[in-house]
Amino acid sequence: MESINHANFLRLAIPFTLSTVTQPLLGAVDTAVVGHLDSPAFIGGVAIGTVIFNTLYWLFGFLRVATSGFSAQTLATAEAAPSILAWLRPLSLASGIGLLFIAAQQLIIDIALQLYGADLVTSTQARHYFDILIWAAPLVLIGYVNLGWLMGRGHVREVLWLQIGTNSLNILLDYLFVTHFHAEVAGVAWATLISQSAAFVLGLFFVTRQIPLAAVSKHLAALFDLEEIKKIAAVNRDLFIRTACLLTMTNIFVARGSSMGADILAANAILFQIQYLIAYLFDGLANAASVFAGRFIGAGDKHNFVKTGTIASQHLIILSLTLLVLLPLGQNLLLSLFTDLDSVLAVCNSYFFYLWLFVLTMPSGLVYYGFYVGATCSGPVRNSLLLALALFLPLVWGLIPLWQNHGLWSAFIAFCGVRSLVLLSGWTQLQAKIFPATKALPESVCQATAS
Repeated sequence: MESINHANFLRLAIPFTLSTVTQPLLGAVDTAVVGHLDSPAFIGGVAIGTVIFNTLYWLFGFLRVATSGFSAQTLATAEAAPSILAWLRPLSLASGIGLLFIAAQQLIIDIALQLYGADLVTSTQARHYFDILIWAAPLVLIGYVNLGWLMGRGHVREVLWLQIGTNSLNILLDYLFVTHFHAEVAGVAWATLISQSAAFVLGLFFVTRQIPLAAVSKHLAALFDLEEIKKIAAVNRDLFIRTACLLTMTNIFVARGSSMGADILAANAILFQIQYLIAYLFDGLANAASVFAGRFIGAGDKHNFVKTGTIASQHLIILSLTLLVLLPLGQNLLLSLFTDLDSVLAVCNSYFFYLWLFVLTMPSGLVYYGFYVGATCSGPVRNSLLLALALFLPLVWGLIPLWQNHGLWSAFIAFCGVRSLVLLSGWTQLQAKIFPATKALPESVCQATAS
């Protein structure tokens, strides 16, 4: 097996970064196109609608993340069955969850709007957005499985086409529907629905080129292997808890910001979109780390696994320093892309420095998360978010009465810092658990920490 070096790490990391950064770019474009309309209620409506779907989909983001890890580990075997089942098992789960979301759509939107407590105009816009986009739920979740499987197998070209192609379509339709057809929030939702449908079709096309349907039918009986289901369930459970913690934090952030008025809600939405863009830049490094981690674990190659950690850390530092220089230089231009409302821009400028703090506290947690995922060692990932949320909640309760929105952002930065510290502190322990003395594919990697 090829040894890891900077060149082959970047051959995966750069395409993965280009592909993953288009995902938050969608949210940024959604916010930007309505940010140039005549009311902050449009930004707030899209912000709330986006958070609702982030809540629904991110809770089941393990369908991509875990699939990527299990798929990468099957690279060490020449047998077809493990890679086919690494796709089929999460695919069946994704289909059922998506259909359940559609069946419960009225309950979901009613509860969400009560939780956020926005004004009537903003809530109406959020409902328009939700009522259109909910019909793509099964397609999105199946798309997570397709993307995760392709990433785990290292199919870079297909990942690029899938992410960049369909997300570019979304951006184009956003501009067309809102700017030219004046469809406002509904236009943003229709643009996203069409692009999500396209991603579903294209993803299935790419996967079935690697896995012929005739081969799939031969392995349907193995879908319900109890031991394999237990392994997948342990990883998925921990990643579900991890995501639930992230979404609890995000929803509290949006809800508390919403209670501070339309301008604060709109400004926080814009800054959070920029934060997502930054996070997904590092997610490209994390995805590359995940693929190499799974590959070297499958081959029992500790040397290259550890070396991947060193290389990923070096690129993490370089990217962090670059952003710390570029953010203040591009602040005014960046914010003007999202809105031309003076009241919202003034609030954004007051809180922009929290994005610098985000770059200092979050990237390590994002990148090292990739190693734990590639190792299907999900316990520390779960614990890092539980501890981060345990600090965030009392800080929100204690700091907002004192510092208002500054208190909210301070709690968020603390959340980011704890998450990174926990995963960094467990790096040596991770190596010891994965590579005790064996050269074979671990029967259940990090089982002790996943329980």
